[in-house]
Amino acid sequence: MAVLCRPATEVPEHVITMDDTLAIARDLHRDHPDLDLVLRLISHTGVRKRHLIQPIEQTLQHPGFESRNQRFFAEAQKRVPGVVRQALDHAGLTVDEIDLIVFVSCTGFSMPSPTAWLINEMGFRSQTRQLPIAQLGCAAGGAAVNRAHDFCLAYPDRNALVVACEFCSLCYQPTDLGVGQLLSNGLFGDAVAAAVVRGDDDAYGVRLERNGSYLIPHTEDWISYAVRSTGFHFQLDKRVPGTMEPLAPVLEALAEEHQWKAANLDFYVIHAGGPRILDDLGRFLQVPADAFRHSRATLTEYGNIASAVVLDALGRLFEEGSAIDQQRGILAGFGPGITAEVALGTWTDRRRERLS
Repeated sequence: MAVLCRPATEVPEHVITMDDTLAIARDLHRDHPDLDLVLRLISHTGVRKRHLIQPIEQTLQHPGFESRNQRFFAEAQKRVPGVVRQALDHAGLTVDEIDLIVFVSCTGFSMPSPTAWLINEMGFRSQTRQLPIAQLGCAAGGAAVNRAHDFCLAYPDRNALVVACEFCSLCYQPTDLGVGQLLSNGLFGDAVAAAVVRGDDDAYGVRLERNGSYLIPHTEDWISYAVRSTGFHFQLDKRVPGTMEPLAPVLEALAEEHQWKAANLDFYVIHAGGPRILDDLGRFLQVPADAFRHSRATLTEYGNIASAVVLDALGRLFEEGSAIDQQRGILAGFGPGITAEVALGTWTDRRRERLS
């Protein structure tokens, strides 16, 4: 069985607090007819602070799509290698032992993929397979783990590296004044995260056992980008917060296929799109609010960091040190489509066996 090892996460050095966000919204949109609603929605996100790749003064400027996309690649080159090295160290592997790199991002685009640069820059083997994923948004973190798992099932004893690079601040659009767009301006943050999926079970982490995908029919316009000359314009339908009602049964069904009960697991790593997502899912699954504490911590400290959320939340579970061998859990990411990517796994800790 493949094992998802301890992730690594890095957030940029520029910080914006909730108070800063509200003050900026009041200043920039003082004449907006729904300003009070926007301020109330932002204040209810649970986000205490976010991290940005640029100071807020630069973030609020729009030098053009070309400049922003160039900035994305430059920042990725600066920030991704260190996170990858840390993830490899957590897994006890070197670049020579990685057979697949899954690189996910919805906030910048390049061809060839950043995987090509990463292979050359860090000395991965030229035979390393590349799987860039650019259009699954926040669901891509779960999808990356699942595709890495699939690869390791197809090629036992091979290893995969997952990288999520999200600079959401590069998608700020000063002319987008809808309530959903203004809410997103106070919700999303920047981060890079990475993790290794080892093809053997001689590791410390989550032994991946089953995964699944689900698309809610005819909801593809609920979370989307309008791609214009000015770049990516994020569009969020007001029905999105209600999607846990149809998705909770998906998580329950996958668990039942594995003869588990989704309401009776030991750990939950859930994409923190917003507080209502976590509140509703907890209610529908009938699990206590504390079960999603790691996801809430990511949301509180970093905001919604898109595909990197599930990796950061999982990293917090490792850091807490509360999971013990053979405990069972679930990982789930949600995003455009509306798409759910779900994985089941068992905590495994072979470190004592190796030392004895």
